[in-house]
Amino acid sequence: MERSIELEQGLVTGWCDPALESVLNAFVNNFNARGELGAGLAIYRQGTCLVDLVGGFSDKERQNPWQKDTVCVVHSCTKAATALCLHHLIDQGDVQLNDPVARFWPEYGQSGKRSTTLAMLLNHTSGIPALRAPLPEQAFLDWPYMTRVIAEAAPFWEPGTQHGYQMTTFGWLIGEVVRRVSGQSLGQYFKTHLAEPLGADFWIGLPEEEHHRVAKLARYRPQKGLASAAFTRRLMADPEGIPALAYFNTGKFRADAAASYSAEFGAGGGIGSAQSLARLYGPLANGGCSGGQQLLSERQVSLMADTSIKGGEDRTLIMPTHFSLGFMKSMDNFERPGGAMESLVLGSSAFGHAGAGGSLGFADPGLGLSLGYVMNQMGPGILVNERGQSLVDAVYAEMGQTRSVLGDYRDESAKI
Repeated sequence: MERSIELEQGLVTGWCDPALESVLNAFVNNFNARGELGAGLAIYRQGTCLVDLVGGFSDKERQNPWQKDTVCVVHSCTKAATALCLHHLIDQGDVQLNDPVARFWPEYGQSGKRSTTLAMLLNHTSGIPALRAPLPEQAFLDWPYMTRVIAEAAPFWEPGTQHGYQMTTFGWLIGEVVRRVSGQSLGQYFKTHLAEPLGADFWIGLPEEEHHRVAKLARYRPQKGLASAAFTRRLMADPEGIPALAYFNTGKFRADAAASYSAEFGAGGGIGSAQSLARLYGPLANGGCSGGQQLLSERQVSLMADTSIKGGEDRTLIMPTHFSLGFMKSMDNFERPGGAMESLVLGSSAFGHAGAGGSLGFADPGLGLSLGYVMNQMGPGILVNERGQSLVDAVYAEMGQTRSVLGDYRDESAKI
């Protein structure tokens, strides 16, 4: 039902299926008790919109209410959109998963990378989670420069033998293959083959005329007494290590700048709404089908959902990580010191991606469900934080599922 709920500051408006009242309550509680500034939440199940909510403000001064057409930088949620472009090419038969990268990008074959396959780019085993050479200012805005530096770089390990989250390099690694094979830039390919067919207001490279719709990000301020993640501890202790290189060696990139909005930064510069994330994951929750059209084959969607990397310390994130080919799987690290900062608990069949600060999108094929959550108040955590996880928890509770000892949600019963 259409709702309008007054907050202490601002409103929450939109649609919520009565059967998901607890999800609405969790969304409102994020504003009342968890410091949410502005946010959107959308949930689809088998093509039907169950939740479409927005609330709060799109600016730190709390002068501009979050609108239905407000979009936001979603950081690493972008990686899912980028991965989808390569999966689409695989599905069309243009490339194969185990093809060497150098077949399409010959320069990449130097410095010990000749054996790297497309699968290794997708599952973070390429050995290029970061770059050793200091990047000049504005480097992230220069696609030819970044792809040249990456092609020349030596891997941190033999490709395929270890895994380390490609925090910033993922977009150029995948995107340059997309460009070489298709003749279109990453952003153009995504727009033509995925965003437009799905009616998703999601961009990798936002046109200047759309910049006025972007919510401004509010910086996270660390909370006293909150246990830090192992990534954060390593970041500060070892300035030459992979975590520090991945996080700090960015050419002073600013996510919340007009030039960054326009850049096709495929690892973390995507801009979209909660609705767009939910629409993007819709076909992935329903065998590749959207609106009666088969956008992707069932086989390709199954490949996206299958776990490729399970456990073992991630060389970048310094924690056990679970990845499929381009997507995150459920990662329950709550038992570790600082584990609340290292976790994302989803359904056993679900796959998706979190973004810095707390944004999230995922598909759960077992439930035919897709979800998108975006926000502009940056929060703690390497994956999601309590705001996003509380929404996920409420959804699975309504579906009759509970957390299992295996670190995910599962149960055969469902309420709706």
